[in-house]
Amino acid sequence: MEPRLKAEIWIKAHIRKCSFLNIPVFVTRRGDETAGSALIKVNRLNNQCMVLTPTTNFEDGSRKWLQGTGANWVDEETADRYIEKQINFDRDLWVLEIEDTEGRHFLDEKVES
Repeated sequence: MEPRLKAEIWIKAHIRKCSFLNIPVFVTRRGDETAGSALIKVNRLNNQCMVLTPTTNFEDGSRKWLQGTGANWVDEETADRYIEKQINFDRDLWVLEIEDTEGRHFLDEKVES
């Protein structure tokens, strides 16, 4: 398995990457600094959103991301309901919102539906 960065460090790094590209990005919920995990809400600013959730690739132990709200874009209300459900399961979650009209997430890891 790959070593994992603390949640807050990973969040700060991803914010820096987006900011460097002039992409608006916001922490909409702070989680636990070390043990927390992150959800990423990609907002296309036209009421089309997608929430990405991290998981482990059990073949090689690397991190990959799943389209938690499904393969298609959903409205913002549906995305926010999904996030609230996940927070109810895991109070340590961070939520990062990326506003990009092209729907880019800027993750290096694989994203699956």
